[in-house]
Amino acid sequence: MIKVGIIGSTGYAGQELVRLLLQHKEAEIVWYGSKSYVDQRYADVFGNMVELVDHVCQGDDLVQLSKEVDVIFTATPQGYLASILTEGVLANAKVIDLSADYRIKDVQTYEAWYKIKHQSPQFIKEAVYGLPELNRSKIPGARLIANPGCYPTCSTLSIYPLAKEGVLDMSTLIIDAKSGVSGAGRSGKVANLYCEVNESMKAYGISNHRHTPEIEEQLSYASGEEVKLNFTPHLAPMNRGILVTAYANVKTKITRDEIRNLYETYYQDEYFVRVLKEGIPAETRWVEGSNFVDVNAFLDERTNRVILTGAMDNITKGAAGQAVQNMNLMFGLAENEGLKLVPVFP
Repeated sequence: MIKVGIIGSTGYAGQELVRLLLQHKEAEIVWYGSKSYVDQRYADVFGNMVELVDHVCQGDDLVQLSKEVDVIFTATPQGYLASILTEGVLANAKVIDLSADYRIKDVQTYEAWYKIKHQSPQFIKEAVYGLPELNRSKIPGARLIANPGCYPTCSTLSIYPLAKEGVLDMSTLIIDAKSGVSGAGRSGKVANLYCEVNESMKAYGISNHRHTPEIEEQLSYASGEEVKLNFTPHLAPMNRGILVTAYANVKTKITRDEIRNLYETYYQDEYFVRVLKEGIPAETRWVEGSNFVDVNAFLDERTNRVILTGAMDNITKGAAGQAVQNMNLMFGLAENEGLKLVPVFP
């Protein structure tokens, strides 16, 4: 059995890790880390874990934890892991980080967008960006995985085939995205109260959302050119879900059938990416509680643009599910072990 420790187990992504790993045949959680609930029973924090988890919450001693487990998941705020990660920890255990600390390869870009100084840049180069559909071959040998952000995962997978094939004028790319409120985390904030969010939608992070450079970096790798884009996220009155709608001009003459063939070819062997039938847009309700990403592409011949849609669960494929997917690859397991989750509806 793979011994697992979770730092930040009482946040939304941390609790989702627990939910998934409890169903995993090859993993055992031995450390439920939480600064806020030390010595409290985990099942008293989350009532859905009653009679499923007997452990009490422990602290965040990363060095000690690394001596007791095979892999550590850190579901923590930006800057936390970078401030405490050492060579000794990585020598003892593999680390899968759900924050942005090691996603962006340029330190100055990270510091400019996240407004904090990176305290362990020596590990950035070796960190593998854990989007299995793009970097599968690099994950098994990694010690440190930078688990992608929710918006970047959905955006990249929705756009990747056309970016990779040079179909798009990348300078015209615009991404409009929506997220459920859980994407803002579990800490108390007035802006996230029920009366503030219900029956309303709003754009936020306009022109300065921190996921922008991550999306740009991944699409630059895909297209082979420097990408600068407009990314505008919106807060939607729902618990879970990411919906991406992206727009771009096409550079060359292409038909609907050719676009569809590209998506089917790129994703035909990807268990977690579902290319929808022609004319069917992605919807968050059909992926909730699962690790699936639904994508589809539309050609507007009148304007010579494509409209690309993608939907996924922001806590599962957008965080914890993808982290477990990475763990499976790191330990030579079936990639979908513990993740064969039928989406929940209604």
